[in-house]
Amino acid sequence: MNDARIVLVVLGIPLVAGATLAWTWPGHVARSLNVGFSLMTFVATVLLALRTVERGPSFALGRMFFVDPFNVYLVALTAFVGWTTSMFSRPYMQIEEARGRMTARRMRLYHSMYQFFMFAMLLALLTNNVGVLWVAMETATLATVLLVSVYRTAASLEAAWKYFILCGVGIAQALFGTILLYLAASRHLAGGDALLWTDLAAVRTQLDPAIVSIAFVFLFVGYGTKVGLVPMHNWLPDAHAEGPTPISAVLSGLLLNVALYAVLRCKVLADGALGNGLPGRLLVGFGLVSVLVASFSLFRQKDVKRLFSYSSIEHMGLMTFAFGLGGPVATFAGLLHMTVHSLVKSAIFFAVGHAAQKAGTQVIDDIRGLLQVSPTVGWGMTLGALAILGLPPFGVFASEFLILTTAINVLPWTAPLLLLGLAVAFAAIFLRVQTMVFGETTARPLEHRPALLPVFVHLGLGLMLGLYVPPYLAMWYRQAATMLTG
Repeated sequence: MNDARIVLVVLGIPLVAGATLAWTWPGHVARSLNVGFSLMTFVATVLLALRTVERGPSFALGRMFFVDPFNVYLVALTAFVGWTTSMFSRPYMQIEEARGRMTARRMRLYHSMYQFFMFAMLLALLTNNVGVLWVAMETATLATVLLVSVYRTAASLEAAWKYFILCGVGIAQALFGTILLYLAASRHLAGGDALLWTDLAAVRTQLDPAIVSIAFVFLFVGYGTKVGLVPMHNWLPDAHAEGPTPISAVLSGLLLNVALYAVLRCKVLADGALGNGLPGRLLVGFGLVSVLVASFSLFRQKDVKRLFSYSSIEHMGLMTFAFGLGGPVATFAGLLHMTVHSLVKSAIFFAVGHAAQKAGTQVIDDIRGLLQVSPTVGWGMTLGALAILGLPPFGVFASEFLILTTAINVLPWTAPLLLLGLAVAFAAIFLRVQTMVFGETTARPLEHRPALLPVFVHLGLGLMLGLYVPPYLAMWYRQAATMLTG
């Protein structure tokens, strides 16, 4: 199977799955099909990754799609977390349906939109056209609006509208930035070639600096809204708290990564055109502010899903800061952090989802004694919290250590601020998690057996990446870092 066919399979499976699940009525059939389609997508992405490792970067369908070490590892990561989340989703949504929060009609909407959401993210990662990238990000926005509002409660509808309006404004700014980028490139490239990222990268040093600088600001703010950077982050806590927990997991673990991917693709073009370090300084500034604001906001949270959504803002700020520093080490650390954050944060939301179902509430003060009623849920939440807080030997510790040491060498004044943010986040999350895990239990039994295997698989992978990075993965990171910094 050639590269074009594999790319078509990777994109075609979730597209066909979304259409199929929209017409699949029985709940147990739809839940099984959702897992099966997600597994097929993951297998196809593994084949694509293996071919990329063997043959290097390649085009598909002319030059419409482009696969390189940077996006192929994100494609595989997205498909893997999408598959494990569908496994977690199966019993979780069955419990939600048994408790009356979901109807059969809403379950059809949920499963079909889940697959369309996966399609949109994979399209954004694989396309070589910055215009199609914008379309894919907008499609992902529309799909997640429907997923966040699927409970049809007043709070979920409000969160969905807030998400739609804020991200709609952001994506409109990204569209204007894309138009400006096309304007700058049209003087050197003909027609549709002016929207192809590979062609833009080839002539980036010839692009008009004045136009590109304005374009990058709009692109950064637009896609940065989807990343959840402060002060464009207000949609993120509500969307995480009010939507189904599987959607919270893929929002934090996947969508934020895809949005940051779009920012980094634009940064490569802006760095080449400007040559003055402005894109990097913007990323450093917004990243640092996001870390600090999110860390101090953790103390105010009373909802467990909002708590970990602010943790996601903190970690996306840390990644943005790392990529802003530039250089091979910081960029390597940023890519590693993207990976371990996706794995660990999705695992945390898996554990949080079952914990909230057992307690019948998402209020932190009302969740107690998880270790007594369900040791696996309690240990999953405990280990997940320790992992995301950067305790060794988990992978988050390794990536944060690399980011901090690079910051000390490149921008020494930022290191104390980063340490302050990390220390505050540690205290806030640790205090809340230990109160939920220990004490007298208020939990109740679940109607169906929870899916906890994905929790410990993700945490195991996060632990492994703190102790040992496989050679092929390290090679992807190094090659991607060279592309982003060269």
